[in-house]
Amino acid sequence: MSHADPGADAANEPRDQTLKFLPKFDSDGLLTAVVTHAQSGEVLMVAFMNREAVEATRDTGIAHFWSRSRQSLWRKGETSGNELRVVEILVDCDQDALVVRAEPVGPTCHTGARSCFFRRLAGDTLVRVNS
Repeated sequence: MSHADPGADAANEPRDQTLKFLPKFDSDGLLTAVVTHAQSGEVLMVAFMNREAVEATRDTGIAHFWSRSRQSLWRKGETSGNELRVVEILVDCDQDALVVRAEPVGPTCHTGARSCFFRRLAGDTLVRVNS
């Protein structure tokens, strides 16, 4: 599958007005990706994508991310089977962040929780929320 050249000029249109996908990666070559449940809108996780992760996600329909700690590409669910099936990808106005709307297969968090956001801040403590 052919993807837009992120370095392309888009006929000199400003990035925030063009209809061309021109991702603006940060100095580490990453975009922030917020993953939400496609039906409920619940925030499931936040991760980072490099160019390769974006392309792999678009090509396969399964969410891929860049592990900053391992410095490698990873497919969500590659070991657990708990993948994220992408329904759509929303791009913010500056094209430097994505919202990945997905259908989770199993829990999203490596802890086994439905979402990585299973605690809320209460003063100086964390309180578990329903997940």
